Amino acid sequence: DGLAAYGDRRNELAGQPTSRLSQDLHLGLLSPLEIEARCAGPGGAEAFRRQLGWRDFYHHLLWWRPELALAPFQPRLQAAFRAESEDPEAARAWREGRTGIPVVDAGMRQLAATGWMPNRARLIVASFLTRHLLLDWRIGEDHFMRTLIDADVANNVGGWQWTAGVGTHAPPWFRV
Repeated sequence: DGLAAYGDRRNELAGQPTSRLSQDLHLGLLSPLEIEARCAGPGGAEAFRRQLGWRDFYHHLLWWRPELALAPFQPRLQAAFRAESEDPEAARAWREGRTGIPVVDAGMRQLAATGWMPNRARLIVASFLTRHLLLDWRIGEDHFMRTLIDADVANNVGGWQWTAGVGTHAPPWFRV
């Protein structure tokens, strides 16, 4: 349900803008191929297929470059970030949803309460941690792995590196 509007709604924060299939994919209850086969039709189908493609891209990348689970794809860009020990209160406030930025705090509180948040909220909180606080992306990646019900190493690492600007085809770290 909702596939026709997926392309228009996938970036919304309220309601049910996403498929909520990520945990089923992660746990192997559904395969990407099975979902792709059911995506026939106009509208948001193409946007949804692209998201499945990114999921598989990050799995493929981690298969061939397992060191990416711990190190950035573009290590030369890593120097822009600080360790958690350099600002432990900022990292703690981010984790606890008390940064003072309502959309960031709402996303982090949703994560704490439900173990899940929509993709757009994930991107917002990741961008805030890495591009505003300039804290290491691995702080967020570790927190997401510990709290998300759909925590997936390949997608989590890939998404965090991309958002931080140290991944594949990532926007530069200084772009806010």
